[in-house]
Amino acid sequence: MIFTSDNWAGAHPAISASLSAHSTGFSAAYGASDLDRKVEQTFNTIFGREVAVFFVGTGTAANSLALSAVNRPGGVSFCHREAHVIADECGAPEFFSHGARLVPVDGADGKMDPAILETEIARFPAGFVHAGQPMAVTLTQATEAGTVYQPDEIRAISKIAKAHGLPLHMDGARFANALVALDLTPAQMTLDLGVDILSFGGTKNGCWCAEALVFLDPAMANQAAFIRKRAAHLFSKSRFIAAQFDAYFENDLWLDLARHSNTMADRLRTGISGSSRARLAWQSSANEIFPILSKSLSRELMAKGALFYEWTAPRAASHLVGADETMLRLVTSFATTEDQVDQFLECLG
Repeated sequence: MIFTSDNWAGAHPAISASLSAHSTGFSAAYGASDLDRKVEQTFNTIFGREVAVFFVGTGTAANSLALSAVNRPGGVSFCHREAHVIADECGAPEFFSHGARLVPVDGADGKMDPAILETEIARFPAGFVHAGQPMAVTLTQATEAGTVYQPDEIRAISKIAKAHGLPLHMDGARFANALVALDLTPAQMTLDLGVDILSFGGTKNGCWCAEALVFLDPAMANQAAFIRKRAAHLFSKSRFIAAQFDAYFENDLWLDLARHSNTMADRLRTGISGSSRARLAWQSSANEIFPILSKSLSRELMAKGALFYEWTAPRAASHLVGADETMLRLVTSFATTEDQVDQFLECLG
């Protein structure tokens, strides 16, 4: 009963097989192999246009380099208060952008409120050198709350960003989970809504170590190759990242894995909703669930072999958790089984 993180899951057998198949022989290094080129073309096909793709090893690198690519002197990026870039990346976005700041934007259910975003941007008037200058807006899809931005919500944020001349970045560590939850195509969830740069994650969804920085307008990527190299994320044997993506995309495996993960989360949500011993803090749509239950029940579940994280409630939801209660974060993955979910629900009662 492992619900700690989708990062705890291993690699899907097809992805392991692809790594093994490409582990022998010789191949051009530093992204110049035929396999690298093949996967780059696959990204073009997925998005329905030419995009610029840069393989990196971690989501933190993808997010940090995305913001570095659009940095300005005294730069400021805007993100949700609980976004991964501001809460869980140890200052890496600031470090790689040479001191650019992240400004938190509040909003319910892990999503930026457009009106509050507009207010926060207004705190940095054009030409006021002491404040610095806005440089980007970044949103997380799916969010850290397991929710997903609806198309109209992304469009509203994009409209604000464009009105201020700011590129819109999407942290897509769980991009596939959000995509299948919304039943959209990659272009419909990004290009059509005004997203400019995407951190495309594969690691949480069955890959071993495969992330990509995708510029949906290649003209924005003119410095990205140098930024990646300087950040030590130009892998010499980059074919091993390409090999993962090659299997990931074949026959839409990536979407199947995300659907399974979301389905297991739905099974958990349904069971928790029917329990008298726990309740959902909010409704989520992707593969993260946040129930509230007594501290004693949390210890009981751990004693029975359930693994999960007790979670600090977001500021906007802290009032939901009583003094003798705790919030959990439960995360499903491509490797989660119905038996594991049902066993947990049986222990929950």
